Amino acid sequence: MNKHQTTQKFSFKNLPVHIILIGMCIIWLVPTIGLLVTSFRPVQDINSSGWWTIFAKPKGAAEYQTYCASCHGDDGTALPEADLSDPNLVAQYKRSFTLLPSLNSEINGQPHMGSISVPDETQTANIIAYMKRMSGIDSSSKITLDNYIDAFTGYRGNNTYRADCASGNQSLDLYCDIRDLMNPRGMGRAFVNSLLVAIPSTIFPIFIAAFAAYAFSWMDFKGRQWLFALLVGLQVVPLQMTLIPISRLYAQLGLNGTFQGIWLFHTGFGLPYAIYLLRNFMGSLPKEVFESAYIDGASHWTAFRKLAMPLSVPALASLTIFQFLWIWNDLLVALVFLGGEHPVLTYQIGNMVTSLGAGWQMLTAAAFISMALPMLVFLLLQKYFVRGMLAGSVKG
Repeated sequence: MNKHQTTQKFSFKNLPVHIILIGMCIIWLVPTIGLLVTSFRPVQDINSSGWWTIFAKPKGAAEYQTYCASCHGDDGTALPEADLSDPNLVAQYKRSFTLLPSLNSEINGQPHMGSISVPDETQTANIIAYMKRMSGIDSSSKITLDNYIDAFTGYRGNNTYRADCASGNQSLDLYCDIRDLMNPRGMGRAFVNSLLVAIPSTIFPIFIAAFAAYAFSWMDFKGRQWLFALLVGLQVVPLQMTLIPISRLYAQLGLNGTFQGIWLFHTGFGLPYAIYLLRNFMGSLPKEVFESAYIDGASHWTAFRKLAMPLSVPALASLTIFQFLWIWNDLLVALVFLGGEHPVLTYQIGNMVTSLGAGWQMLTAAAFISMALPMLVFLLLQKYFVRGMLAGSVKG
């Protein structure tokens, strides 16, 4: 068997794996792309058609080509006496029942439509919609930022935030300026609150765990292995069983509804895994490097700062991704310790829709607002992700 045959056989052997991976990517990407496209569509289009229609021709284009283009031309200007690009002419036909009598009439003794059958009411309505777009009466775009603006400002009207502000409608208590971005009902305030929760709750446990991991790896003290085994065992403690006792303790200390309380909670529950991951990684670092540093007179602080931390960047980056995503996507802890006083994104997304289902189109924009920062963090740190995932798995 020659080299080419061996390569071909190997490729066919891995083909099912490639097909499965491609299929999984498609299953994940198609709904995500659909959600993204929907988040930029006007609410009227969302209610009337699927997200994939944004790539299709405008509504009524097919019907216009079938019934009208042969006489009026593709742009509607072929007949000067019936110029369909004239907004004054098109404005006379607001509904299908106003255009149908004209289509059923005769011109110079001949049927208006000639040998072509007269369209039905639905087709006529679609033709009118296309004529309005062609004449400029309907200048609405297929793409809009209104869903994102409404989500950020917490808009609760029947129109859009920009439309109500342009019309001077003050019935919704709108400032119509940058102050609306910090509306307690909007995603803007929730985004800031999520940052205030996630950033300290990510930094604190990693900072403390780095010191503990170095101590477990390179400092010899009595009971080190037993204490590390206890920390590993703490990872199986369910978070939910501690919510009530800690909430009662926070009530006595005045920490309920404060950012300090949720920082302490996330730090406490993030430490066991953080120490476990970093200890495994630091313990796998070359022993000779640290021994040489100690022989040269370096203290533990110097070895930690100059050697352990720089060499542990992959594990630190991987842990940062995990911890940040866990906290950013958390709802239960934020709901218990912050509630509606300082709403985070996961809490606020559920409030986008009213009890009657109004405003559901803002969920698509709100979802991508909540996804944007985690995706950025992952993309910035992804080169360390796999190395950190394998922290301590191979000794050498």
